Amino acid sequence: MAGAKETPRQKLIALMYLVFITMLALNVSKEVLDGFGQMFKKIASANDRVDQSNDIYYNKIEVNAKEKEGKWIDNNRIAVEIKKEADEFYNKIQAIKDRITEKQRVDDPDLVEYSRMDKGEELDLIFFDANGISEEGAKFLEMIRSYKAHVIQVFASKFPRYTELVEERFNTGDLEDMVETRDGTKQSWLQANYEGFPLISSLAKLTMMQNDIRLTESDVLNALLGKELEIESKVNTSNYITLLKADKGAYYQGETFDGSVVLGRKGGAQNPNAVELTLDGRKLNEDEYEKIPGGVKLNISSGRPGDRKIEGNLIFLNEGEESKIPVDQSFAVIAKPNSAVISADKMNVVYRGVENPMTISIPGIADNKIRASAPGLKRVRGSKYVMIPGKGREVSIRAGATLPDGQRINTNTKFRIKDIPRPTGTVRGQSGDIKIPKNNLSIATIGAILDDFDFDIKLRTVSFKFKVPGQATISVNGNKLDNKAKTALRRAKVGSNVQIFDIKVQNPSNPSYRFKKVSPVICELVN
Repeated sequence: MAGAKETPRQKLIALMYLVFITMLALNVSKEVLDGFGQMFKKIASANDRVDQSNDIYYNKIEVNAKEKEGKWIDNNRIAVEIKKEADEFYNKIQAIKDRITEKQRVDDPDLVEYSRMDKGEELDLIFFDANGISEEGAKFLEMIRSYKAHVIQVFASKFPRYTELVEERFNTGDLEDMVETRDGTKQSWLQANYEGFPLISSLAKLTMMQNDIRLTESDVLNALLGKELEIESKVNTSNYITLLKADKGAYYQGETFDGSVVLGRKGGAQNPNAVELTLDGRKLNEDEYEKIPGGVKLNISSGRPGDRKIEGNLIFLNEGEESKIPVDQSFAVIAKPNSAVISADKMNVVYRGVENPMTISIPGIADNKIRASAPGLKRVRGSKYVMIPGKGREVSIRAGATLPDGQRINTNTKFRIKDIPRPTGTVRGQSGDIKIPKNNLSIATIGAILDDFDFDIKLRTVSFKFKVPGQATISVNGNKLDNKAKTALRRAKVGSNVQIFDIKVQNPSNPSYRFKKVSPVICELVN
């Protein structure tokens, strides 16, 4: 920014802020809380983008100081001081935000359930006490004033046109100044702006103050860099940048993308004299755009879901000379969902005693934006979950997310809970009534299988009982006949039926699970 006036975007944000404050004074409804929530998220996202841009500028100034020296050494000193002050102030505000949202983040880690943020006692306890402003509240005010004074001292004093802007952004009045409220009472600036407000309102205001800090850094850096930020163009390029203007950040499949590629400029703007644009490498036809002051308005199909790329040049004539402003923008197209997708990967029920793989997703919504909950449900990665059901006959899984247009989607799906089927005993992998030579049985492995079960569980035999007709039942540990059982087997007659029953098995990955009684195996002895 090169002047002491707010940009149109800042004015729009301020206007939205005042509208929400007015609505709040009348009635704190769910819609108002959601409105504050959307503003909170958008400003937080804007802070991240400004942060990234500022890092590039800091690096540019540091490089200039090393390579060019001269004025850049002093400019780098100013930048370092401003960054230190800004980060300290920004982080202190973040610490306050973390404190007042600690309880909310227990059940709402991403802070998206705005309708639950209608109370503001957490911040009231920090900023206020029985006598009015608390000690911490006074420190918060002093922190704002100290930051403002230091910025003016090291920056605005060198660039006087920014003094008014910095004063306006961080104006808290004097300690004794009182602000007249809507009902005619008078309060201090801190009370008028923070006391008794819903949590989401205070979050939005504190995040707006962080935005002011980052924008002030941006002002400092732009002023220090000066003409270093000019792009190579014969138009007065220090005043221009290409922007993609759209009503929303993503478009549903089949919608018409009605955004505009425009030039950002402080003064008036002229229509481009020529347009050279491509969409995903395809040249745009003249009927797919309209020249407007400062750029072009697009009229193109949003196409299939995915990221779309707009590249090329806007061409301007300046005193007969052609100048090209490069365009490199993108927008996202997503498929419009109408419900969450919840499915069990292998069955229409979930089984007790195993990890049931689940896929939970909403088309067009990033996996990390989806919240799914149920007893025994945990996320593995992305849209992949596992369900380990507990007691009961059914479990309900709730999944939800907020669409880019603010619409909330919630889906509740019930799954039946079933026990693992009864295992079937086996000898050498055979079950039921089998014929087997005595010698083969003496070395055979006693096991169990889960017939027609979708999970590949390798059961481990813990013990079993061995019964030869006319002899006592023998209890065997492990999965093979021991010496005592082999002795009894040698005494058995050919043609007799030997029983292997009461087979005890375990699931190695879940040893505590108790399986139903394993079916026995009857072995007819043959030569």
